Amino acid sequence: MESRLPPCPKRPNCVSSVNANISSYIAPLAYTGDRETAHHRLLALLSRLPRVTIVDTDPVFIHAEFRSRLFQFVDDVLFHFPEKENQIHLRSSSRKGYWDLGANRRRLEHIRRLFMKSEKTC
Repeated sequence: MESRLPPCPKRPNCVSSVNANISSYIAPLAYTGDRETAHHRLLALLSRLPRVTIVDTDPVFIHAEFRSRLFQFVDDVLFHFPEKENQIHLRSSSRKGYWDLGANRRRLEHIRRLFMKSEKTC
């Protein structure tokens, strides 16, 4: 599988479903149905979250920026929809600092819960 997600740096402020060591690994996001519908659902979900800017999107990729409430730190969150996999590979990484106190992992798990909930309502 070729991924459009870069590997995590050797700092504990990134999680990824590809090219990650054990401490920075997070499971990809599974979906049922077709890739286009999953992409649309995820994009709609992201657009409803606070302090999120969609930077780039195409049929198999989404790049979003998340800003922290207090200090306005920016984290880059990437989603890749590989062909024939029915899963979304994900990566969330802080631009600055060394440790994120688990913020990137919590963010992606929150998105996972919202995405799975949205699948049940479709």
